[in-house]
Formats: sequence, structure tokens, C-alpha cells
Amino acid sequence: MRLAVDIGGTFTDVVLEIGDPLRGGRRLTRKVLTTPRAPEEAVMEGTRAILADAGRAFADIDVFVHGTTLATNAIIERKGARTALIATEGFRDTLEIAYESRYDQYDVFIEKPKQLVPRALRFTVPERMDVQGNVRLPLDEAAVRALVPILQQQDVGAVAVAFLHAYANSAHERRTREILFEALPGLSVTLSCEACPEVREYDRTSTAVANAYIQPLMAGYLARLRDGFAAEGFRGMIYLMTSGGGLTALETARKFPIRLVESGPAGGAILAANTAAERGEDKVLSFDMGGTTAKICLIQHYTPFKSRSFEVDRAARFLKGSGLPLRIPVIEMVEIGAGGGSIARIDELKRIVVGPESAGAEPGPAAYGRGGQRPTVTDADVVLGKIDPTRFAGGTIHLDVEQARSALDVAIGGELALASEMAAYGVGEIVDENMANAARVHAVERGAIIGEHTMIAFGGAAPLHAARLAEKLGLNRIVIPPNAGVGSAVGFLLAPVAYELIHSRYMRLDTFDPAAANALIDEMAHEAHALVAPGARGQKVVETRVAYMRYVGQGHEITVPLPLRPLQAGDTATLRSEFERAYAQLFERHIPDAAIEALSWSVTVSTEARRPTAIAPPSRQKAPPPVGARRFFDARQSHHVEVPVYWRNDLVPGATVPGPAIIAEDETSTFVSQTFDAWLDAAGGIVLERKRAA
Repeated sequence: MRLAVDIGGTFTDVVLEIGDPLRGGRRLTRKVLTTPRAPEEAVMEGTRAILADAGRAFADIDVFVHGTTLATNAIIERKGARTALIATEGFRDTLEIAYESRYDQYDVFIEKPKQLVPRALRFTVPERMDVQGNVRLPLDEAAVRALVPILQQQDVGAVAVAFLHAYANSAHERRTREILFEALPGLSVTLSCEACPEVREYDRTSTAVANAYIQPLMAGYLARLRDGFAAEGFRGMIYLMTSGGGLTALETARKFPIRLVESGPAGGAILAANTAAERGEDKVLSFDMGGTTAKICLIQHYTPFKSRSFEVDRAARFLKGSGLPLRIPVIEMVEIGAGGGSIARIDELKRIVVGPESAGAEPGPAAYGRGGQRPTVTDADVVLGKIDPTRFAGGTIHLDVEQARSALDVAIGGELALASEMAAYGVGEIVDENMANAARVHAVERGAIIGEHTMIAFGGAAPLHAARLAEKLGLNRIVIPPNAGVGSAVGFLLAPVAYELIHSRYMRLDTFDPAAANALIDEMAHEAHALVAPGARGQKVVETRVAYMRYVGQGHEITVPLPLRPLQAGDTATLRSEFERAYAQLFERHIPDAAIEALSWSVTVSTEARRPTAIAPPSRQKAPPPVGARRFFDARQSHHVEVPVYWRNDLVPGATVPGPAIIAEDETSTFVSQTFDAWLDAAGGIVLERKRAA
């Protein structure tokens, strides 16, 4: 029996699997409102409720998989520990200097991201390594000891140590930690050589600082969660979802909580990749829309695109380059402030603007009746008639239609002299266009043709908006997987136990040193296997090795696969060939005979992911009669129309529903627009296909 819990900005999603749902097992789901002040309360509440539904106890759970936005929120809301930075003498202002560039070149009032460590808490000590890891200046241990009383006086709870070129030689950082622990045993210390052993001083320092900043908070939260489950009789394994799409053990997550910042969205991408593989969809646009944000991810050959960097707490939200860089393995996606709780307003130019501010779980949208006064996307959907107010979140939250209407009238309709329904339609159109534009830009940046993709939509709000988004993007096919409303939590249960290590070691191909490369790779492989082994519990593991290479003097690297054996001097020709092939794939041509250098090396160890079984298309048949109807405001016709409502559990594979229609379930509802027809596939997915022109 396996439990998955995903804490979002508005809802905490809970999924319980008893056996394999594809082989006669059961899958139960619950949605409860997130408790921001104590997130573990919602986890415990949801778990107790779903176990009661199943007639089981905590002791029956074998595996608990968890993903949370707590790490991200702590950085955004500045609720982490009071953190200090110890850097190499002369490098006190690495965080302030950053990239020496501007994310908006022509904005004279530009706002830079606020650093997690104020300048008064940035300290330096004499020491110096060179790029090869040779000691140029020994560590001044007396200078480190002299910082101890200052840290105590300043009530510092966490320290990040980031010395120049520590990725090449970590001795000075490790000795600094030993000295600090001797004097302050309870201090939380993060070393850049462990959190991010890579080149690029600002990125490495920023990552180490962010990890230090959230470590006490996350360690405390995870300990409370572990103890709370243990007190209820739980004796199984606990895993945390990482941003890179793999699961890691609790103790590893407590040490490197920065790896958890995108854990929820990563679970959604895993679900989308699995859904694509089941249906043979080679090009997929993953669309995850929850209560606070919408996430869009491209998936090709059943694998999400991945990245080695991520930004958090952007000063210009969702504008690249305006946030704090984190150098961690992450599934690449674009995220915008477009969720069910995103607040709508009128700006100075009398335009409808939606997000990025969200009503969250407290007070929530106006329709929740919890004190929210400003209109949100959910309020607009309620007024349009897309949502059944009596069955929202499985009937656990009753929506007040008049409250939603009143909020829209005051903030939107009254300002623009629009009726409630037209105000709601305007809010919906703006949020859908925001998401469509983000998807177009993301596809262009990846060189993908957006219209060739199938959309896989999940999250509490995505099925309501998928059809209109597909119309705007010119997509012909949408898949809504089973339990889409808790999709990220379902994805957690599909993820492998995995860990990726990246370490920088500069090396040119024309002076390739296979012994040095092998020593580094073997060390990383040993560490990665050690981190995965406890969670693998005897399962077969696979290892992947890559190098990050570029032409000498270039600013960015590309990925080159490495063989699973010791490298030899004769491999230089193969590495050059692989690099030139990858380079030509990205840029259409390569540069003959140009010098090539490797900056970083990576090892990923993972259990084998569950291989989905391909499904065959079922025979089409007429759907059973609808369970009811809803008055939906069709802005194209400027009046209300009666839209049939079908209950998803009543549909059998092949059952076809012509649009417009609403297909309802406990966690969400799918709106089928006039442009599409829907049918249920063999795995229970709702497939929307564009109608053929008459």
C-alpha cells in the first residue's frame, strides 16, 4: 500500500494505492485545503481521511512519497533561518555582483532580486585555491575561529561556506565546517562543494546560500512529519520527490532540501510522460494548472526535457534572469501565475489582469466563503457555469456562486460596465491567453512546433481550461488522465528512486586525462549508489554518465553521453564525434577541428522506472445519458446554453461525448468545448479530439 501527498499553494492532494490499479488494485484520492502555517496538519488530516475511506491504518502503509512547496515558499516569503555566508577574502560581494547584467536592459528602475543574506552577515577569510585545486594560500583557521562570537552575537542559525574553486578542492571548506562545529555543534552548515560542486561562482554561492537558508526549516518540518506518522503507527519507507524527477531518502532531503524546490511540478511531468508512453504520444505538451500556478513542459520520446538550473523568487515574476539562480538538476518547464486562485483586477490602462498574486488557501477565492473579497479564476469559472458548486473538491467545499458574482461585479464588471458573465469570460480569456503565450515561447525556445503536440492536462484547474488553451494553440488532441485533479501526487508513485551528481573538473580533449576523469566519475558513482541503495531495497539500478562540453571559449555547454566503463585515451575521438553530433543537432552545423573542453561531469543512478503497458483504442459507443445539465454562458453566442453533465465513473471505454459538455469527477471537471468531442480510452483517460470540418 503506497501513499503520495503533494502540498500545493491552495490544496494538499492525497493519493492512496492499494495494489496495482492497472491489475485490479484500488486508487483513492482526497483534496484538503493546505494549512500554510503548519503544512504537516493538512498532510495528517488528508491521510487520516483517506485511510478511513479505505478502512485501513497508518501501519498498513508500506511507502509514503511526499512533495511540497514549503522550500520554495520559505524563500519567496523570507521565512528561512538567519543565514551567514563565509567566502574567500575579496569575494564578499559575489551575491551582489551576480552576473553583472540586467534582465531588462532599458528599465532604469529595475528591481534586483533580494539576496537571502544581508551584507552585514557576509564574511570572508584568507584562503585560496586555483582552478586545478592547488592551494595558493592556506586557510587562515584563526580567522574562521574569530567569526564564531560574531555568529553567536548575530543569532545566526545557518551558515553557507562558498570558497573560490572549492569544486576542484574541498579541503578548506570541510576544515571550516569542522572548526565551526567544534565551537557551535548545533549550527546548520552548508558547503558549496557538497550542495553545488560546479563552476560559476555566483550560481554555486547562491545555491549553497539557499540550501543553508531553508535547511533548518525543512529539517524541522520533515522531522515533525516523520514523528507524526510514526506516532500513528507508520513503519514504512519515506521518500521525497526531487526537482529532477526522482525520489530520494528522507535524510538526503534533510541535508539538501534545495533539491525539493520543484518537487510538485516534477511529479506532474512524470505523470505526463507515463501517460504519453501508454498512448504512444511521441510529442507532448504537459499542462499542469493548480490553485496558484500553471506549469508547461515539453516531453519528447516519453522523456521530459531537463535542465541544470532554475530560478526562484523572481523580482519580475516569471521573467527569466530576475530571480535567485539555483544550480540543481530540474525538469525544465515554464511556470506562470495562472491558477484557480490567481486574482483578477483592472490595471491603470483599464485592462483585465490576472495573477501573479494568488488568494491561496487562506482566504481563498471569494466563492470559498472564507473571507476572500477579490475575484479569482475559480470565481470566473463558477459564474460561467463550468463548475458544479455543490461537488467541488469531492463535495468537501461548497462554493457560493453569489459571492463569486459579487466579487467579479465589484472588481471587474463595475469598472468596465460589463455584466457578471462577460466579466467572468474576460478573466478566463486573459488567463488562457497568458498560458498560451507562455507555451508558444517555451516551444520556440526549444525549436519545437507547438501544433504538432498532444496536450496532457492535469491539476485541479487544467481540465477546465485545456480545451480553450488547445484552441488558441492549434492543438488537435488533449488527454486528461485518470485522477487528473491530483495528477502530481499520482506522478510521485510512478517516479524511480534516483539521484544525480554533477561535479566540475576542467579538461580539454587535446590534453585529455582519462585517469583524472575516471577517478572523479568513480567517486561520484560510489556516492550516488550509496544514496540510492537504501531506497532501492534490492531493486535493479541503472547508471547514466554524461559530460558537459563546449568549444573552447564558449559560454554554455551541451550534454555528451559517456560509456559505462573506464574512459581511455582513445575515447577522445568518440567524445569529439558525439559532441559534434549534438552540436549540429542544436545549431545545424559544427565547427571542424575546433578545440573542445569539458567543464563538468555527471552520474545519475536510478531504479528502473515502471514501464507502462501500451493501450489499444477501444471501439466507440454512445455514452450513457447525462446525470444532469448546467447553464453555461457561451460568450460566442452572448447567452446561456444548457450543457449536459456526465459523471466520469459512469463512462466505459469507448463512450463518446459530443461537445459542448462537462465531464465531472471528485477532484476536477473537464470542460469539452464546442470545438471538440470527447471519448474515454482503455486506460480511463478522457481524450478530446478536434471535430472535423463538415
